[in-house]
Amino acid sequence: MKPKGRPKKTRLVQGDPKIAQFSPRGRPGRPDEAELTIDQYEAIRLADFMGLEQNKACKYMGISRQTFGRILKGARKTLAEGLVKGKIIKFAGGKVKIG
Repeated sequence: MKPKGRPKKTRLVQGDPKIAQFSPRGRPGRPDEAELTIDQYEAIRLADFMGLEQNKACKYMGISRQTFGRILKGARKTLAEGLVKGKIIKFAGGKVKIG
């Protein structure tokens, strides 16, 4: 079956995260997981860590400003869920090109 809608554009990222996951301590048992895609990680890195404006950050990733905003919003939601609920935050997936 053919997928609906436009195909996702490949996002440019500067490099893979240095770690594969972020895990909380002090929580008994095996915590649930929240997955942060590589493009979401890159959006957080550019906007929040490096402090770039969305107009500049979207050019680094080769996407529109609206798309960058959606990716950033999803990334922040995933991070907030992981922090509030004590979940493991895994970095994986997404259609990206490292360069």
